[in-house]
Amino acid sequence: MPHADELHALMQREWQYQLERSPVYTSLMMGDRRWNDRWDDRSLAGMEADHRHNVEVLEQLGRIERGADPLNYDLLRRDYETWRDEYACRLHLLPTSHLGWLPEYPRQFPAVATASQLAPELRFETSSDYEEWILRLERFRGYVDQIVDGMREGVREGVVHPRAVVDRIPPQIEKQLVTEARESDFYLPFTRFPVGVREGDRSRLAAAAERSIANGVLPALHHFLEFVVREYIPAAPEAVGFWQYPRGEETYAFLARKYTTTTLTPNEIHELGLSEVERLRTEMESVKAKAGFSGSLPAFFDFLRNDARFYFKTGDELVAHYRNLAKRIDPLLVKLFKTLQRQPYGVEPTPEAMAPNATTGFYVHGASDGSRPGVFLVNPYKLETRPRWQMVPLTLHEAVPGHHLQVSLAAELEGIPDFRRYGRQVAYSEGWALYCETLGDELGLYDDPYDKFGQLSFDMWRAIRLVVDTGLHTKQWSRRRAIDYSLENSPQAEYEVANEVDRYIAQPGQALAYKVGQLKIRELRRRAERTLGDRFDVREFHDAVLLGGPMPLDILERRIVAWIQEAGHD
Repeated sequence: MPHADELHALMQREWQYQLERSPVYTSLMMGDRRWNDRWDDRSLAGMEADHRHNVEVLEQLGRIERGADPLNYDLLRRDYETWRDEYACRLHLLPTSHLGWLPEYPRQFPAVATASQLAPELRFETSSDYEEWILRLERFRGYVDQIVDGMREGVREGVVHPRAVVDRIPPQIEKQLVTEARESDFYLPFTRFPVGVREGDRSRLAAAAERSIANGVLPALHHFLEFVVREYIPAAPEAVGFWQYPRGEETYAFLARKYTTTTLTPNEIHELGLSEVERLRTEMESVKAKAGFSGSLPAFFDFLRNDARFYFKTGDELVAHYRNLAKRIDPLLVKLFKTLQRQPYGVEPTPEAMAPNATTGFYVHGASDGSRPGVFLVNPYKLETRPRWQMVPLTLHEAVPGHHLQVSLAAELEGIPDFRRYGRQVAYSEGWALYCETLGDELGLYDDPYDKFGQLSFDMWRAIRLVVDTGLHTKQWSRRRAIDYSLENSPQAEYEVANEVDRYIAQPGQALAYKVGQLKIRELRRRAERTLGDRFDVREFHDAVLLGGPMPLDILERRIVAWIQEAGHD
């Protein structure tokens, strides 16, 4: 059978194939401009072709000897098996939701995205950059038509998001329907030109962009809005949950395996969530007592939700506090980490257009070529729902040592293939970020009991997700029941809770990854501590977890078990 050289050649070919098939991701996240004039091919025929391609790659892998490079072999096969099974579940017929109505924008999850917000993130340095953007604008209508075709097929097959999700979409589109092309975010690059664009070219490029937006982009947006209002919303079910769709239970079970990278069943995950909720309620009672609050836990939740001392008066104050937290955390990392990322990051407010439907904060990783740093976006919308006590764990999760450190380190690794450096394993990455929230104790950041309670409330939130997500999609929970259960067990504001529950409705299974991943990483650390005793070095353990890049939890466990054995023999 062919040996490792053929596997490595296949990995390289496939990475280039994936880049070409995802041109928006490629230009944004990789800084690779080869396909800057295109949108992703979201046509039904294109997705069918991708599916056939994925099946062919699996057949090629079957002819390659695994033993020559088992780790890369297993990781590549896992990706292609997942994509094959995902297509069979017809999930491509749900290309849009309130979390991002055009799916390629990098801030789409867990925020609201529009293709117009792509423009500020791209590099515009030469006339060619502007000309390629104009070509993208001219092709926008065809791209929207592909999205509509996919959604229409979803209507025919009975795969449509519930009303709770799709009712949120029209207001987002309407914000893009400006009266003048120059007011559109698509036009932003033409409001300021760099020195690399000649004066003589600027008026020509601006006029071409204005025509493309007026004659193509804005009519396409009107067309999309009309389709959503007249065809899609009337077809949307009032009930929520995947249980109601064709092969819904089977599909959700697949999504649970995909996102957790385990063999846990939805029912097992539900029971795990109930157990974690009870454990965390006990810890919350202890911290409540340390804060000097004598009332019940629900009364403490109300106090945390409503007392003015926990809230900022302006968005600028909120953002400044997050920036100060980041500056406080950065120099502490050497206590727990041997290897740190090189790429910088910033803390910025969530863009106004996406803020109403966005979560409290989230991370957008930088471009791999260094042209754009990582960004921790914090949401100043509805300040009365953004308490101080959640800020420390959120910064640990989204910035450092959470997402920014992990994602940047993976991209900076040498000696592993690109599909691993830039790949995303949700249970690994989100489990890591949730694990990092607990490191605030070791970093001395939870000296205030309210900050510690904030960490527990975030941990509780991820436990609640196990219960609510599975409840919605397998146990026929209503949206109201999911909101009420969340409010009973968490101090989060109802507005934030409703946004989160609608997220689980729109993206079933994804929210399961956080707690399952955290528990696995914590379990592996405890195993290492027990086995190695005084020889355990937390900085070496974190290197072992991070320096292999993202991977499924079962493969991560194999890696850590091998590291423990090796460390024990040093």
